[in-house]
Amino acid sequence: MRIVDLIKNSDKTAFSFELLPPLKGTGIDKLYNNVETLLEFDPKYINITTHRSEYVYKDLGNGMFQRSRERRRPGTVAVAAALLNRYNIPTVPHILCSGYSRKDTEYVLLDLQFLGITDLLILRGDKAKHESSFVPEPEGYSHALELEYQINNFNKGLFEDGSPIKSPGAPFSYGVACYPEKHEESPNMDQDIYWLKKKIEAGAEYAVTQMFFDNQKYFDFVERVRKEGINVPIIPGIKPFRKLNQLSMIPKTFKIDLPQELAAEALKCKNDDDTTALGIEWSINQCKELIKCGVPSVHFYTVGAVDSVKQIAKNIY
Repeated sequence: MRIVDLIKNSDKTAFSFELLPPLKGTGIDKLYNNVETLLEFDPKYINITTHRSEYVYKDLGNGMFQRSRERRRPGTVAVAAALLNRYNIPTVPHILCSGYSRKDTEYVLLDLQFLGITDLLILRGDKAKHESSFVPEPEGYSHALELEYQINNFNKGLFEDGSPIKSPGAPFSYGVACYPEKHEESPNMDQDIYWLKKKIEAGAEYAVTQMFFDNQKYFDFVERVRKEGINVPIIPGIKPFRKLNQLSMIPKTFKIDLPQELAAEALKCKNDDDTTALGIEWSINQCKELIKCGVPSVHFYTVGAVDSVKQIAKNIY
């Protein structure tokens, strides 16, 4: 069953969450523990992030450095398969433009199809750390919309070079990202919504928001996209506030605002334990309001916050 159907057929507000693959060589047991911490809330699906490779420089000890490319968190496809096999919960790997060529993407799609994983989240992805602006890979894509076109053609039985697939498998379905406070590179919200509409028209069945801490930003965004004829589920993405330094880090990193009420309360916190408690309380109130207003699903960003998400879910499910 497709993710959009799982959401629509849920008898209550659906629960889902996102996980980060483990660092290279650290094993998967901690990830299993994180999943098991949240199993009692009946997750409809689990998202698995992916990350591009980055340049690293190895000191050769003679005044010279060797440059190579390395991924610190490999294994998104393997993690998705492992979780599906172990828990029989649909897994949704992220598929990126960033760091991938068209051929790279094609092989990822083939691997996923062999594993029976046919739900995806399509993203452009972040720019490389050494880049001042996003640069696609050679023979890669600049926009998630282009990636959608490749997946659509794959579903029609065509490889990226236009040649036929002799034995097409089950088709992929997918969602995309959206930004209630607009993408940091977008000149304005109208342009941001224009591209979201294009992604929906190309075949995206739902959209998951970037984290936000002010529900009014979400409500205003949904109202605007509905006026533009975008009628797919807009799933709110929630990230619990946990550390004092996030007061400045979150707005800087994610280009989103923290409500003044939250900021004022955070400034009263004496340590990160106080901040974690504040973040849990704030997210509970956020989720209760969202659910009261009829959102189809709530999606949690769990990185560094699995225990907080558990406490929030206990209060709303």
